[in-house]
Amino acid sequence: MSVASSNNNVADPAMIDFYLNGKRRQCADIPPDCSMLELLRGPLGHTGTKEGCASGDCGACTVAIGEPTADGSLNYHTVNACITPAHQAQGAHLVTVEGLSRGDALHPAQAAMVECHASQCGFCTPGIVMSLFVLHETQRTRPAPFTQQRLESALGGNLCRCTGYRPIRDAALQMADQPDTHPTWADDPSLPGAVASLCRDVMGRTEGASPGHYTIPRSLEALRELKRERPEARLVAGATDLWLETTQQLKPLDDLIDVSRVEELNRVEAHPEGWWVGAAVTYSRLAPLLDAEFPAFGRLLHRFASMQIRNRGTLGGNVANASPIGDCPPVLLALDARLLLDGPDGERDMPIDAFFLDYKQTALKANEFIRGIFLPRSEARQLKVWKLSKRREDDISAVLAAFAWRLEDGVMRDVRLAFGGMAAIPLRVPAAEAALEGQKPDEAAFAEAKRALRRELSPMSDVRGSAEYRLVAASNLLERLRLSLDMIPTDNGMEVMLDAYAH
Repeated sequence: MSVASSNNNVADPAMIDFYLNGKRRQCADIPPDCSMLELLRGPLGHTGTKEGCASGDCGACTVAIGEPTADGSLNYHTVNACITPAHQAQGAHLVTVEGLSRGDALHPAQAAMVECHASQCGFCTPGIVMSLFVLHETQRTRPAPFTQQRLESALGGNLCRCTGYRPIRDAALQMADQPDTHPTWADDPSLPGAVASLCRDVMGRTEGASPGHYTIPRSLEALRELKRERPEARLVAGATDLWLETTQQLKPLDDLIDVSRVEELNRVEAHPEGWWVGAAVTYSRLAPLLDAEFPAFGRLLHRFASMQIRNRGTLGGNVANASPIGDCPPVLLALDARLLLDGPDGERDMPIDAFFLDYKQTALKANEFIRGIFLPRSEARQLKVWKLSKRREDDISAVLAAFAWRLEDGVMRDVRLAFGGMAAIPLRVPAAEAALEGQKPDEAAFAEAKRALRRELSPMSDVRGSAEYRLVAASNLLERLRLSLDMIPTDNGMEVMLDAYAH
């Protein structure tokens, strides 16, 4: 691997060509499975970014990526550098902790951490500072109150074993009181335009790359052709799960096609019947739609991994990964979502409950990919989503339940009961659904549904919970649904919460 600085406007197509802390950099001969963290700490010599877990859990490796927007500015978001492909820096502005201060004058995020004694061993501090930097930049461009939920969202992906979180929270709240010192590179008004120009210039120049390389197509047609030529190539979107194969299992990833910049896969299209969500749309981009149209699904995202993961992870990737403990597939099953599969042989539309075949096995052919997910519109249907995990934030589910139904003349119709963590695949429970279909939501109907659930499900035992725990938990979640349909209103008309975390 080699690195060069450049001020010219013509880049070698074999290079990763990007800006780092305001300066253009070109890195040649970077292996396909090199992470952004390895690139920074290795050939670039930026060791402020730390490696903690190498799995996207601790946040010590957090960096910020600035990408061009339609209004001519740069939009910054946090990512876990340990599981972000180095090649995804292509055409972007990468900011690390070394790029925040102005000489000896600290950035408000750094100064507030010092003022509030929010660092002890300091290993996690660079990642926390970068999360605070993005929060500060967001506040600068889109001011909003620092609510508890907003702070949790910004810092939920950063773990600290020394100070506890109170001084870190205090630092977040005190950033606005610090001198507004900004990095030297922020003085350059031409930087956003230069990044945008570079992004346009470099994208797609690896479309014709041979196997054993990292390829970034821009169009659906180019992606189809690549899958025709290289059906065994692995697809990369957010890489938040795929990259664990190299960091945790030490498997080589030497033939990769990055779909994150395929235009057709990055659209959210509204139709009278619902919404088509492109497979490369990130959770952060999807959140406003879910909050507005599927609030229970939107609330799940606040317990789905971390901000760093949501900024890169995609709904299409979560489905294609086909994990039995994936958070989104049970919700999509409950919503009767559909998938649009595509490839060189044409496209296929299928219901999502036909997609999952067995553990990590799906209906995708070798040369196919998920193009989009359809979320049906239905104002009459109600949705509840509950996730059980050991930690409230940034954790994997032991059990996830998604229940959808509508009430018609006092009885339940179109009942969908879907679970994750209860079998080799995410699934619905037809016998339990039948026990509730056309019935009043009373104790007798739900008792029969719980008996059917126990007959149908044979969950696994693992470190997150035993089979018996999962059965009891799933049954209790059905009981929670019954109680939620029969809640006693308070004097002000509000529902009584079942527990502190129930939605």
